[in-house]
Amino acid sequence: MNTFERVVDDYGAGRLWVASLVAIVAVAWGAVLAAREAVWDRFLWHYFWGPVYADAKAAGCAVMTDSGPEPLYEGCQAAVQSGRVVAEPGYTIVSEIGYMLILVYMLVGVYFLLERLDIAEDPKLYFAFVPFMLLGGALRVVEDGTDRAIEAGVSPLVEYPLSSLIISPIIYGTVFLMTLLTLVACVLLDRRGYIGSYYRATAGVGTALVLGTLVYLYGVAATTDYSTLYPSVLISTVGIASLLAYGLYKAFDAYAPEVNDGTGYIGLFVIWGHAIDGVANVILADWLNALNVPLEYYPKHPANAFIISVTEALQPAGLTAAIGTSWPFLIVKLVVASLVVWLFNEEFIDESPRYALLLLVAVTAVGLGPGTRDMLRATFAI
Repeated sequence: MNTFERVVDDYGAGRLWVASLVAIVAVAWGAVLAAREAVWDRFLWHYFWGPVYADAKAAGCAVMTDSGPEPLYEGCQAAVQSGRVVAEPGYTIVSEIGYMLILVYMLVGVYFLLERLDIAEDPKLYFAFVPFMLLGGALRVVEDGTDRAIEAGVSPLVEYPLSSLIISPIIYGTVFLMTLLTLVACVLLDRRGYIGSYYRATAGVGTALVLGTLVYLYGVAATTDYSTLYPSVLISTVGIASLLAYGLYKAFDAYAPEVNDGTGYIGLFVIWGHAIDGVANVILADWLNALNVPLEYYPKHPANAFIISVTEALQPAGLTAAIGTSWPFLIVKLVVASLVVWLFNEEFIDESPRYALLLLVAVTAVGLGPGTRDMLRATFAI
């Protein structure tokens, strides 16, 4: 047994993970104190918190000043050219890599927690988490609605700084904590005999939260001038995504059964989640006019924007006019989701069912969450 294994046995992997988290926070805090401008202003704020702040303020960008951050509603390009530290709503390559690393790190911590609770080896828990994936996208639309309310001169339901909790990517942490607390509470109630199944109870809480959020959004659309209901977006997105996902799933069953062998119906949901994201992006970018929805949306993710720009450069103008430029994003989403499902074979799942389930939840969430947000945002014209 080497030194590392002895340390893990003595202290426990979970405790070591908590200690590492404390150490990371302490080092980051010390670095901010030692070099505030370089570490906070030009890195952490510029790439991570500044975009959230600008989004929460419904601003074109935000700049860091001697007295703190300041939202700008015009003149963002001039601020960049003058050398000021400027943060714009949305993502960058740096922030996406950072969030990916944070996601992997937090998944490890959740794994240790689930291991301590001795749960999450049954695939049923995956389906209990699906409502929370939908909840993330729905809550993000609530925040989008606050921006429209402010523009219309109406007091929003949630104002800054609370609104920052439901802005991407902070909302992932918010929903993550909501899910985790719900799961732990349901597990404890199950073990004390108050409920029959923590799977069904967790799913029930998530479903109630999603329905409550949708009722609120419908109420906003029915009672205000800044939101209008366009059910054609919801029906089109869910319908097309469902047909594509089910078609791929059945095609794999018939011609490449090894793709579905490990995951079963979970694999279908993984593909469906990313199909929702892909279809919603295509509809919002190119097909809203065909659905008589008088709105315009632009991609915030670098990968999506890159795919659209490459398609515009390579695709003939006539084809662009006919089918738009965002369709390759849908193809990429379906291919990547299918490859992920294929990688989760029976051997991998049998060796580490708990970790496999967590990864499948995370993979689905990063597609279904943003896809739900885009779909509902256009559905309620927010």
